[in-house]
Amino acid sequence: MTTLLVIAKEPRPGRVKTRLTPPFTPREAASLAEAALVDTLRTVAAAPARRRVLVLEGAPGPWLPPGFDVVPQCAGGLDERLAAAFAGCEGPALLIGMDTPQVTREHLTVDFSACDAYFGPAEDGGFWALGLAVPDPELLRGVPMSTPTTGAVQRARLVAAGLRVRDLPRLRDVDTARDAESVARAAPGSRFAAQLDRLRTATGR
Repeated sequence: MTTLLVIAKEPRPGRVKTRLTPPFTPREAASLAEAALVDTLRTVAAAPARRRVLVLEGAPGPWLPPGFDVVPQCAGGLDERLAAAFAGCEGPALLIGMDTPQVTREHLTVDFSACDAYFGPAEDGGFWALGLAVPDPELLRGVPMSTPTTGAVQRARLVAAGLRVRDLPRLRDVDTARDAESVARAAPGSRFAAQLDRLRTATGR
């Protein structure tokens, strides 16, 4: 069975989703980040997995459901932190971030019997998911992160290593207010959508 990894930041004002500010305040942006994280963790908890791991920058809070191992993120750039997350796994692993609260159980139900890697492209040119049948940290180290070509470079790295890659659906990360609106429409029953609606109602935005 697969290990499911979630890489995340503690949802503290001024430390998460800073690109949502403005129009949202740092506290409002953090509340949206927490809602997205809760949705993500609930979905991961419902998906089949051998182990569920939260790779966290910061400290866990009451938003963390049972059934997760919590490990701290290492120092370094995002490529190093993702590589270290995979280095801590034995057997197949699928890693996602906290930025796609619209993710579903079906997205996370993967089968490595016919492929070596899963790749989930993001609308901004990055990727929202990466799965490896054999977790090799070197497949991530040195990939330039947070650029419009990050996803293309990462996928090319997998192909160059001779891996059979299966693509997951393209999803939108929540980075900007426009992203938040789009993701809320894609997941109308989510905690994220409800929190965004509460903020709009309270502020008249």
